[in-house]
Amino acid sequence: MVDVSDWNQQIIEEFRANEGRVGGPFEGAPLLLLHHTGRKSGTERVTPMMYQAVDDGYAVFASYAGADVHPAWYHNMLANPDVSAEIGTDTVALHARDLPAEERDPIWEKQKKDYPGFADYESKTDRTIPVVLLERR
Repeated sequence: MVDVSDWNQQIIEEFRANEGRVGGPFEGAPLLLLHHTGRKSGTERVTPMMYQAVDDGYAVFASYAGADVHPAWYHNMLANPDVSAEIGTDTVALHARDLPAEERDPIWEKQKKDYPGFADYESKTDRTIPVVLLERR
């Protein structure tokens, strides 16, 4: 079994070596590297994730591949919403906002339509998968 942190590190290295582009399961998908602060450790973490451009911001999805718990980065952003992201060759200062249902639902539906794997994740869990909007600071 592949260690998730090793897998993430390989994606991070490939992203940075190729101006924000990666191959494999993320080839051609919009990908960013989210810099967030651990809510318990206070340590900066970097997590690769797909995004959807929304107006002047970026929606990210706390799908955790359909697990029954939210991913750690989601909890970190709730505790420390000022984050940054590497997008292509730029680093952007952002503020994370957990979207209420009326804002979340149309973005989530588009993501499932454009990337059916997200619908698969949704079918694996009873939890509502959060959508977080990263807005420029």
